[in-house]
Amino acid sequence: MGQTVEVRFKGTRKAYYVWPDENDPLRVKECVVVEVERGRDLGRVTAVGDVASKKCGGCTSCAVGETVEEPAPLKAVLRRANEEDLKLHQEIRLSEEDVRQKVIQRVRAHELLMKVSDTEWQWDRNKLTIYFTADKRVDFRALVRDLASLFRTRIELRQIGVRDEAARLSGVGRCGREYCCSTWLKELSPVNLGLAKDQHLSLNPSQISGGCGRLLCCLKYEHDFYVTARKRFPKEGKTLQTSVGPERVIAVDIFRERVFLRHEEHGSRIIPLAQLRSEIDLVGETFPTPEVRGRRGRSGSSESGTRS
Repeated sequence: MGQTVEVRFKGTRKAYYVWPDENDPLRVKECVVVEVERGRDLGRVTAVGDVASKKCGGCTSCAVGETVEEPAPLKAVLRRANEEDLKLHQEIRLSEEDVRQKVIQRVRAHELLMKVSDTEWQWDRNKLTIYFTADKRVDFRALVRDLASLFRTRIELRQIGVRDEAARLSGVGRCGREYCCSTWLKELSPVNLGLAKDQHLSLNPSQISGGCGRLLCCLKYEHDFYVTARKRFPKEGKTLQTSVGPERVIAVDIFRERVFLRHEEHGSRIIPLAQLRSEIDLVGETFPTPEVRGRRGRSGSSESGTRS
């Protein structure tokens, strides 16, 4: 059967393989030489066994366009990387910045509106992948021919978004830690301004944007908690009948479980959520939770439908 392993390469690129020797299994962080589309590459094992099998089963990188009913069998890992392999790999990585500078010079010579973010040599140097960002589509056919004659290898230009660029290049976020997208967050999901509104954060883009210039990925981490917690509180701006009289909800504090109220004559006050519930029950009103509002809306719709 063999051991399923996840192998990661430079940036966020990964692939899955099988290690056939069950008597000498691979371990996480070991470097291996694997077969790729056009030659061989060197990567690091990041998951093995059942963990890698589950991740491979939920991976969609093998399916391009149409759904694949029977996925192709995984290729076998060729061998563990030795010291010479690792030395060559290190030399290649050190040379990639110089390659990027040469590519930038050729891009300027062709007067193309594109930003070269990163370059990546395949381990056997049979392919050079160039990652770039651009606001519009770029006709780089002449550039590819120029680069192919310069580096004497197959050239692949791959356009990526600014979030993918941040994931490849990494950096330190406003929290003082390395970018999530370049460490553990491998799937970049959409983030919209509604997440910041639900959490009552500042809508100033400079305060809620990451190094990529897009909204922070971490806005999604606690969003479900905020949405669930606010369901226990009355809606801001709603007028409630309490023991004091009609009071308007100014704000809510979901962490201290407090509600900020304002009365036209008696002014403002801050009371615990439990006390507000008790006061509303004493005056014979129903506490306005989303469930209650939903039931009222459904009953109103059924009544109007009956009358019609």
